[in-house]
Parts: sequence; structure tokens; C-alpha cells
Amino acid sequence: MATVTPHPATTTENPTTDESATPDLSTGTAAASAGRAAPAAPLAVRRLGGRIGAVISGVRLGGELPPATVAAVRAALLAHKVVFFRGQDHLDEESHEEFGRLLGAPVAHPTVPSADGRYSLGIDSDHGGRANQWHTDVTFVPAYPAFSILRAVVVPPYGGNTLWANTATAYEHLPEPLQRLADGLRAVHSNDYDYVALRPDVLPERLAQYREVFTSTTFRTEHPVVRVHPETGERALLLGNFVQRIAGLTGQDSRRLLELFQAHVERPENTVRWQWEVGDVAIWDNRATQHYGVDDSGDHDRRLRRVTVDGDVPVGTDGRSSVLLSPGSVPEPAFGPASGATTAG
Repeated sequence: MATVTPHPATTTENPTTDESATPDLSTGTAAASAGRAAPAAPLAVRRLGGRIGAVISGVRLGGELPPATVAAVRAALLAHKVVFFRGQDHLDEESHEEFGRLLGAPVAHPTVPSADGRYSLGIDSDHGGRANQWHTDVTFVPAYPAFSILRAVVVPPYGGNTLWANTATAYEHLPEPLQRLADGLRAVHSNDYDYVALRPDVLPERLAQYREVFTSTTFRTEHPVVRVHPETGERALLLGNFVQRIAGLTGQDSRRLLELFQAHVERPENTVRWQWEVGDVAIWDNRATQHYGVDDSGDHDRRLRRVTVDGDVPVGTDGRSSVLLSPGSVPEPAFGPASGATTAG
């Protein structure tokens, strides 16, 4: 497995360009002679937290970004796990998808219809789109998305923030005996989880939507509790609310272990919180994060659009890959390949 380690100087502690951190994106004779377009100015990366999060400025997102800029964004994303862009109001469904293609192949949600008939998933408050529990996107299928790209269309006057947690640093800072324990565990993930237990005040129509749409096909996938990141080589905890149980353990023992490891993921030092503005874009490495949409904006409207980029089948520290338990294969959605359709390592 090839290992790519993000350069430690990918970040800057203030919103100025660190020329050692990113490829040279400035205009120049060499670029001009090669016939390659270059952006007017290098991008700048400003860290938000000690373990996760950075703001990138100097980039207008879209499908026309030059390869050097895409490489710099990707390097910052791998280093900081989630990166944020302000002022991307020019994006629409099409250009959002076009930008996503620069990071990989867009994929549809396995069960939930898109907002545009293609890949743009609507995260809307009036359709239950407040994911107020810690999760990694779509882990109930084997090759769940590598990256998620979320764009703010309508934001409430208060609340509605999103939190992200770094699952690689959560593993890194586990005591060594807990690391060894986690390395040997596997867990079953499913989209058929106890929705009512998580949201006891859920309205009947929201519960009906969950049962009829989100679980229209019930998936069960066994993943390693610790996956090895295919690009950075880091080890990261693979947990979140789609986990049903630890394989081979009783319900009580499974719950206790899940609570133990999940508590390390949610430690404040592993997290970053983002207050949305219209036109914001967040991109996160879905292989090394969990996130949580805070449901504290009352009845105010909140609308976001998400495009996901296809991932790979996780591999544990013992070299074993994730396995789709049911159904026999991932059904194709109405448009394009399904997220997680790959089932072989």
C-alpha cells in the first residue's frame, strides 16, 4: 500500500501563504511557456484547531481549478481532515458536482433520493436533515465515501452549526492497551438503527420517512474498528451511530466498548465547530472523521447540499477488508453507481 504523508508545513498559523506548504501556484514564465493556466494568487491555509480543521482562502471552487490547486486543497484536506471555504456563492448543483469530480468519482446515496436527480443530496431541516448524532457518512456499505462536500444554501439566524471530530487523533491518543484492543475488533454497521432512541421527540412523519426511504434497503456491513487510511497510512477509529454492535460480543459488552471508544472520538480537543454562512463549503475526509449537525435552530430553515466522492473498502490493521453482510449486493440508485458498490478489497 502506498503511503502519502501530508507535509507538516501544509498549515499556517495565520491567513498568509506558506510557500513551503503548497505547490507553487503563482504565475510565472515556466507555467506560461507550458501553456498552463495558473491562479492569480496562491491559496492560504489557516488552522482552526490543534488537531482538526482549517480555513482555505484564495480559491474559487469549481470544475476549472488547475491540477496544482486541486493538489494543494487535497493535501490540506488530508492534513486537517476538514477544510472550509467562505464566499462560494457562485456554486450551483452542476458546478458543485464538477468540483467534486476533481477529487474523485461522485456517487449517489444508496437509499435517499438526490435533490437534483443526480448526486446532490439535500440536507434540509424540513425533511429531517439535522443529523444530530455523531456519524461517518454511509458506513453501512463497504466502500463508503472518501470525501463529502457540503454547501450552505440557506442558514438559520442562529444555531445549526456542524461539528467534526478527528478519528485518527482519537486513535493516536488512546492508551496503548486500548489501541491493541481496538486493532483486533470488528463492528457491524447498519442503516437500520434505533432512530426513535436517538430522537425520542421525533414527529410521526419523520419516523415514517426514515422507515420508508432511509431503510428502503437494509444494509449490514462488517468493518474493522480501526482502519488504515489508504493515502496517509494513519490508523483511525471507524465507529459512529451506524454501528449496531461489536462482532462476537454480547449486547452489554458491545455497548460498553462502543461507548468507551466513541468517548475518545468526541473529546473536545479532537473536534472543531463551524458556524455556517450562506455560500460556505466544507469538505471533509470521511475516512478519518465523524460529524454532528447541531439541532438548535428551532423551526428556522436550514438547507445544505452534499456531494460525496466514492471511497475504497477499508482495511484493518491485520490486513482484513470490510465485508458486506446483506443484501447480496448494493442496489444501483436512480442515477449513477451507488456509494459503496465496490465490495471487494
